[in-house]
Amino acid sequence: MLIEPSIRTTLLEGQVAIVTGAAQGIGRATAETLAANGARVVLADLDETLVKEVAAGLGDHATYFGGDLVDPAVPDRLVAHAADAFGSVDIVVNAAGYFWDAVIHKMSDDQFQAMLDIHAVAPFRLVRAAAPFLRQLPVESEDGSPVRHRKVVNVSAIAASFGLAGGANYAAGKGALESFTKSLAIEWGRFHVNVNAVSFGPIATRFGAPRSANNTIRSGGNEVVLGIADKVLEARGGLAEDFDPESIYEARPTGTLFGTTGTIRDAADATFWLASPLSNFVTGQVVTVSGGQPGGLS
Repeated sequence: MLIEPSIRTTLLEGQVAIVTGAAQGIGRATAETLAANGARVVLADLDETLVKEVAAGLGDHATYFGGDLVDPAVPDRLVAHAADAFGSVDIVVNAAGYFWDAVIHKMSDDQFQAMLDIHAVAPFRLVRAAAPFLRQLPVESEDGSPVRHRKVVNVSAIAASFGLAGGANYAAGKGALESFTKSLAIEWGRFHVNVNAVSFGPIATRFGAPRSANNTIRSGGNEVVLGIADKVLEARGGLAEDFDPESIYEARPTGTLFGTTGTIRDAADATFWLASPLSNFVTGQVVTVSGGQPGGLS
């Protein structure tokens, strides 16, 4: 496992979760945490080889799906796969995403549209595809036990609120996702579907690593080199030559009130809370998980 989950319970027993972006980072840590708490998990990712390996490590309670979520046909296929494998969909975690930076006056139309497509359009298509399962009217139990709530958790970032120099497209995509979250919560509340977003500040993932030709993805026909440019790393006090790739998922010094970045375990714990019965009276919210970092990143 990428992480040892902070808690292991049966809170999600009998529930089926789809987690996108589940091959690495926050998505993978979240999938592992949901599985550790009883959920059967469909791990979806662009990297089919890696996500297959991750799902195999979770045993019979997990299956995998490889595909590019910006392809309009893929979200429907993903939900169909979940239904075939486990019979239903109770939880959707939209964690897939990436960062394709440029200052505004040098940003292409493709760069701007790509961030809208993966961070806002793809989550919309996925929850629309899952609607027949998520919008089933709740049934009161005969023994008086609580009605099961279904959950949608959208992974956002504080850039949506504060902006991001060199990442206006990313901030715009996350801003659209947060507005979509609130609207969906209003529409689906009567079905006992909780819809929330978790807005992360600095979390140690590969997106904070130095840019490298070995760290790329191909989505929507675009080849994108991931990571942060050397000059940006230098401005933040972390030069590429000093970067330890083994520390990508570990807390590192930064400008939060705690003095460190968050870890992917921190991110997974917050996402698990919103996906679990512990948050049944929380909906339409953007929950900030940033270590108290004031303002946006620059």
